[in-house]
Amino acid sequence: MTAKLRAWLLLLSVFALCGLALWGVVWYRSRALTPAAMLKRLPSSDALVVYIDFAALRNAGILQMLDGAKVGEDPEYRSFVQATEFDYKQDLDAAMVAFAPSGKYMLLKGRFDWKSLNNYARSQGGSCNNSFCRMQGSTPERRISFFPLQSSLMALAVSADESAALRMNSVDSRAERVLPGAPVWLSIPPSIVHSGQSLPEGTQMFARSLERAQTVTLAFAPEGADYAARLDVRCATEDDAATLAQQLTRTTSLLRELITRENKQPNPADLSGFLTSGTFRREGARVAGYWPLSRTLLANLLNQ
Repeated sequence: MTAKLRAWLLLLSVFALCGLALWGVVWYRSRALTPAAMLKRLPSSDALVVYIDFAALRNAGILQMLDGAKVGEDPEYRSFVQATEFDYKQDLDAAMVAFAPSGKYMLLKGRFDWKSLNNYARSQGGSCNNSFCRMQGSTPERRISFFPLQSSLMALAVSADESAALRMNSVDSRAERVLPGAPVWLSIPPSIVHSGQSLPEGTQMFARSLERAQTVTLAFAPEGADYAARLDVRCATEDDAATLAQQLTRTTSLLRELITRENKQPNPADLSGFLTSGTFRREGARVAGYWPLSRTLLANLLNQ
């Protein structure tokens, strides 16, 4: 083999390796992240985590129930849609949000016009550097930062830290969990359960029963033509789980009695009917809860 031929072979090998490396980067950045992989990027310690599969809800006709919701009437939101051509009802496929003590952290899957988003950030007095953007929110402590993890995946944060979104650039291998296979679910940290903070009115009495819980997950999934809410609570021991199941059953009965004392009946179209329909059972050191959720009730809740 001549020296010239060896040089050409070496050059071709370098080009092949570079091409393979570039293909690997493109493949990695374009692959879809599963909910479990998304969770590993969120600061989820002591955070309320919410996951919504907008594509599944869109296909089920649920998002159409939001046509009269207040978010569509908000002038700031209408201005944002006009400037960026992004509307969550059409362009957002999934979202996972962590409401942490240090701020809100979001991973958003969808179709984004990154040039329009960058221009919008600059038009609001913000700045962008190598696709990472910062801008001021509605208050001084609300600093918004975002960047593309992939072309169809946005990392966005609202925090006092103007670079908070960069926290989602790394992966926490310790955040390994079995997640519900449902289009909507919430993972509720013990701190919120114990304090009753940020819980809807009427649910605090249920939260008091969960004081011994280690993890609490509430999922909403299709069931025939309607939906159902399913509670999964992990306790330290089977005795704690048995006690919790009894307390939740007793609390549901008490709420039903309180409504009856006021000469009323639980209304299937509002939270009174939903909360009083719950059933609970123990499964080892876990407690499973179940509430039927009609489309009528869902429509009423979404448009409040």
